[in-house]
Amino acid sequence: MREVKVQGEKRYALLLAAKDSEYVKKLYDGYFKVFVDAFGDEGKKWDLFRVVEGEFPELDQLHNYQGFVVSGSPHDAYGDEHWILELCFLLQTLFAMQKKVLGICFGHQVLCRALGGKVARSDSGWDIGVRTVSLTEDFYSYGLFDGLDEIPPTLSIIECHQDEVWEVPEGAQVVACSDKTGVEMFTFGDNILGIQGHPEYTKDILDNLIDRLSSNNSIERDFAEEKKLQLMEAEPDRKYWEKICKSFLKGSWTQLPTYF
Repeated sequence: MREVKVQGEKRYALLLAAKDSEYVKKLYDGYFKVFVDAFGDEGKKWDLFRVVEGEFPELDQLHNYQGFVVSGSPHDAYGDEHWILELCFLLQTLFAMQKKVLGICFGHQVLCRALGGKVARSDSGWDIGVRTVSLTEDFYSYGLFDGLDEIPPTLSIIECHQDEVWEVPEGAQVVACSDKTGVEMFTFGDNILGIQGHPEYTKDILDNLIDRLSSNNSIERDFAEEKKLQLMEAEPDRKYWEKICKSFLKGSWTQLPTYF
């Protein structure tokens, strides 16, 4: 387990569901550093658990953490590998404990699966690039103490996925969608947030990932070149997404009451 030791009482864990690429290791010192740079603040301690390699937190240590982040992965969230099933059990446990859990891409999907939703291959194929998503009215029914009402109703985010959430768990709410994907973001109470896109990614990370997907024949070369050209012209709204994620993790996300 890797740690970032800082002074303060708040402690978080990254459940890393992918192995570090050589590019990310060389330029960013691994995905752990990418996530901490995006979502971490002074006074927060972060631990790393490489769940894709079978490294999980002990159940009797879960109470030490205020929040958890589940990363993206090249694996299918609906797969039956042992580590994925163990991750589903952990997420169910965290939900029962009312711990904050933020799922990103694969993390968004596996979180949905663990809590009773449905995940499957997208009928419309890969979504790669910078996608504009629309926030629903339900998104704004969640009150944050640090100005979430300033976030515009449409935001751009980096995407790279061929699976998607088909049905959210019973009781969950869809709070963002796009013309490509019906569930771009969902919430479940005050403690669960899933985001299909990658708020932590920079454009160069996606550019390198496109190259790797093309090299291993996951996508066609012409498709890859098209997406790389499109990426040059688009910009994700990273600051807004980081604000959403940080506000959720630090516990200032509270669902406002609905009056009839």
